[in-house]
Amino acid sequence: MKITFWGTRGSIPVPGKDTVKYGGNTTCVSVETDDDSLIVIDAGTGIKKLGGYILKKKINEIYFFLTHSHWDHIQGFPFFVPAYIKDFKIKIFGASPTYERFMKIFTGQMKYLYFPVEFKNLSSIITYEKVLKKGSVIKGLKITAMKTIHPLETHSFKFEINNKKFVFMTDNELDSRNLTNEQYQEFIDFVQNADLLIHDAQYSKEEYNRYIGWGHSTWEKVVEFSNEANVKKVYLTHHDPDKTDEQLDIIEKKAQDYSKSTEVFLAREGITIEI
Repeated sequence: MKITFWGTRGSIPVPGKDTVKYGGNTTCVSVETDDDSLIVIDAGTGIKKLGGYILKKKINEIYFFLTHSHWDHIQGFPFFVPAYIKDFKIKIFGASPTYERFMKIFTGQMKYLYFPVEFKNLSSIITYEKVLKKGSVIKGLKITAMKTIHPLETHSFKFEINNKKFVFMTDNELDSRNLTNEQYQEFIDFVQNADLLIHDAQYSKEEYNRYIGWGHSTWEKVVEFSNEANVKKVYLTHHDPDKTDEQLDIIEKKAQDYSKSTEVFLAREGITIEI
């Protein structure tokens, strides 16, 4: 699997000279398999550039996974050019209750009051599929979902093929005081021995008291969590929009020094990890 970051910010896009290294676009990640299947996770503003890549590669079908419908995870979809191309196929996946809300989510943000082209006028072929509790399979790639700790129902996704495991776990508050030991162990089990984990780490422990209940983790807790679960590599993402490249450089160094076993990096827009 090849995993590429197209957007690494949380909340709102922040273009500018201080966000060049780690990127200013909101959440979007792609997964490419050995058989050239392309999976897209979330549609933050990073999906616009991904659309250009898809056109260049002449890909005519994608599998799209939506973690939840908060604005920073869907706001790029109206600017995803392949959605306007006749016969381009988009199969959208989600777990309940996001799955049942698909039409409301996508048509709602493209109402004429907000955008000049309505969702019903897109030329691509869009279908929907629910990620089952037992998991779903796309050409040998097994996908399972797990609910995260977030104000809106949100799901992380695990992708497994050829004894390789990748977990995308955004918008998850591991520091939550309401998280029971049993729930925490379920998270550990879900990511256990992952080759790659991408996890929300918007805050530091020092900052966290101002944002309790907002649905995001501290980088310290994510590193501890990754160590406990024997994760090989973790990329911290969903960067705070107020943090500059210089500040994120400092966090990455601190996180690497803090980790006992897992390799730790901060997600950077445009980089690809192969597992």
